[in-house]
Amino acid sequence: MVRLEIRLINIGFGNIVSANRVVAIVSPESAPIKRMIQEARDRGRLIDATYGRRTRAVIVSDSDHIILSAVQPETVAHRVVAREDEE
Repeated sequence: MVRLEIRLINIGFGNIVSANRVVAIVSPESAPIKRMIQEARDRGRLIDATYGRRTRAVIVSDSDHIILSAVQPETVAHRVVAREDEE
């Protein structure tokens, strides 16, 4: 039997996402990323986990959801790597 282990990462303010579902962690500064955020908002696929703070990381999932985080992309990526090293 194949066992799929679910790895969770904290993206700030107690919000958790499945690391297995993350495709990319990017900065929100570029025009293409801003368009991607707006398109996700229009389609109802945007998850805003910033608690009203400035968006610092945009997390793209394999389910076509876009997740906004107030934590730096490097910090989120470090948490994914640290979690993998832990195991």
